[in-house]
Formats: sequence, structure tokens, C-alpha cells
Amino acid sequence: MGLPTIKDIRAYFMGGASSSASGRGGGDYHDQGAGHWIDDHIATPMSKYPQYEQSRQSFGINVLGTLVVEVEASDGTTGFALSTAGWIGCFVAELHLSRFIIGRRVDDIRLIHDQMVNATLFYSGGGGVVVNTISCIDLALWDLFGKVLGQPVYSLLGGAVREEIQFYATGSRPDLAKEMGFIGGKIPTHFGPSDGDAGIREEAGRVEGFRDLVGPDFWLMFDCWMSQDVNFAVKLAHAVAPYGVKWLEESFPAAEYESYAELKRQMPPGMMVTSGEHHGNIAAFRTLSETGVDILQPDVGWCGGLTALLDIAAIARSRGQLVVPHGSSVYSHHAVITFVNTPFSEFLMTSPAADEIRPQFDPLLVGEPVPVNGRISKEVLTKPGFGVELNRACPLERPFRH
Repeated sequence: MGLPTIKDIRAYFMGGASSSASGRGGGDYHDQGAGHWIDDHIATPMSKYPQYEQSRQSFGINVLGTLVVEVEASDGTTGFALSTAGWIGCFVAELHLSRFIIGRRVDDIRLIHDQMVNATLFYSGGGGVVVNTISCIDLALWDLFGKVLGQPVYSLLGGAVREEIQFYATGSRPDLAKEMGFIGGKIPTHFGPSDGDAGIREEAGRVEGFRDLVGPDFWLMFDCWMSQDVNFAVKLAHAVAPYGVKWLEESFPAAEYESYAELKRQMPPGMMVTSGEHHGNIAAFRTLSETGVDILQPDVGWCGGLTALLDIAAIARSRGQLVVPHGSSVYSHHAVITFVNTPFSEFLMTSPAADEIRPQFDPLLVGEPVPVNGRISKEVLTKPGFGVELNRACPLERPFRH
């Protein structure tokens, strides 16, 4: 069968600092309205400054907004994906990366990926908004390929290795997550090194309270969002060990590999160290793996896309590590159901009080599946591509034309 070529690429944005339509969620799940748990006194690298301690939006976590990339084949089939890159991503996609895409066959995904990565090395910095854009394009290409062939993406990867995906929930209410059928609940830390031992006591008291609510077998984890130093992280780990905390996640910024290795050496027996959400290339994940962390956690919308995620999963598997992607809905579902070293996955609670299940990328995806009793069956993932459509009623803007 002759495959079509790619005849067009279009990049749109919604939300962020460059848009009047902000606070609506979408690909930038931090771009939420007021009173949302995801912006409520969560420890960050900026928490040491009092004026930026309470709200992550106060220092600009939501400025990028959503990027949507749509690719169209010569037979009229379209594929799309979304990430966090906004207006900047539109510029990169349309005015730079389009040259590597238009005219290529729809199955030239790995070639296009390699060319995009190498062509942006001089300004990508190995991650960040440029790699987010590459990720979005890569995912759109996989969506297009699946739709051209009439197959779900997970089939293109070799098929499922399990009948369903089971999830833990990230949010502010693990007690409610348990009632919804999730296997665990990950909560953000609220305090960091500038809060000293008092902050550690507060965190220990909070997890003790949740342990009383959820019982002994439900998983509890801490998302530390790059906010700690080794001393604080080690003291926190030992303070919460009596309450059965399963792991500390992303205690340090991405490049602090020595800190991850030292934390792993000093962890209480049985408690895991995890990270990867903000690592942006293969070399970074290889080095992170070498520190001995237990789980690699790439975001498929930020690490280079599905093409990169496949390589990262192989790195983890070669060392006996798990790869559990940062929650990214259908874009990770189709991958993890094919990975033998991903026994569970993450679901991000985007409802303001974490008290109901809402699609992560709401309102941008039509048909986005959500867990039922903490699980998603592979039968839900059988539509072509990633199995979702773009909600064109959203206020999408296309600022550039290639």
C-alpha cells in the first residue's frame, strides 16, 4: 500500500500570557482558574521568596499556555496533538520545523524526529519549550499515522501487554482518590528548605492524617516539584517513613544528578526515589538512570514525544527500572499499555478540589477517556490514532503561517 505524504502543518495556541482566553486548562494544565488545588501553596524552587510562596501562577507557571499541532496528509487525513508551548511553540513549529515535515511520507516519523532534534540543538538547551514543541509534532505524526492505517497507536507499537491500565491519582485528596478506585494518591509538598524542621513536621503530620483516612495498603507518595535540597529531602523521607510513603518524586531540579544519587543512598529501606518530568532528552534520562533512581517519569509531551519515550523506556528496562510517565492522558496510555516495565500509570486530577474525575486536557479533547474505578481497558483505546478529536469550539489562534 502506498502511503500518503504530509502536505501541511498548522500550529495553534490557547491560553497563557499571550492570550485573552486564559484559565481554561487544556494542554497547559496549570492554566486554571482561581481556587484550584494545583496552585495552592505548593512547594517550588520559588518558595524561598515570600511573594511567590502561595501561588505558582504568581511566578508564571501558566504563562506558556497550550500548543496544538495539526498535520494533514495528501489524502486529507489529519492528525493532531497538544502540549505546553503556546505562542512560542507556534513560531518554532511553523517557521522552523515545518521544513522537515512537509513532503515527507506519513511513516517517516523517526527521520523527522531526528532532524527536528538536531536542527534545534543550537537553541533548545536540551529541553524546555523547544522540546515541548518537538514532542507535540511527534505525537501529531503518530496520530496521523494511526489514522491513515486505521489503527490505534498502541497497535503500531506492537500491541498491548496487559488488558488494562491501573492508575494512581495526583491531587490534593488521596482519601477521595481511594473512594474512586485508584491504587494510590500522590500529594504535593507544601514546604521546603526555607521552612526548616517545622516544614518537615507539617508534611509528616499531613501524611499521617491521610494514612489514617486511607488505611495501611493504599499508596501515598510525595511530589516535591524540584523544591528541595539533599538535607531536607533526606530528613523528610525518614520523617514520613513510619506512614508508608511509597516514594519522593522530583526532589531536585533536573540537572542535580549528584543530589539524586545521594538521596537514593540515604533513603529509608523500601522507599523509592523517582524523577524525570522535567528532563528533556535521551542523554538526560541516561544520566538520571545511572543515579539509581527507581522510576523514570518522562512527560511524553515534554521529553521529545512518543519516539523519545520509546527510547527512554528501553533505558529504564535495561537497568531493571520502571518507566511511569508523568500524566499525559491518551498520549501516554497508548505507550504504557505496551511497556512491560510500566505496571501502573498516573492520572492527574484537574478538577479544582480534586473531588471528581475530569479529563486532564479538558476542554480540548473530544472523547478523552478517563479511568473507571481507577482503570482504563485497552478496549477503550481501539479507535485510530490516539482515539480523540480536537474540540474546534475552543478559542484557538494561529499566529503564524509557514
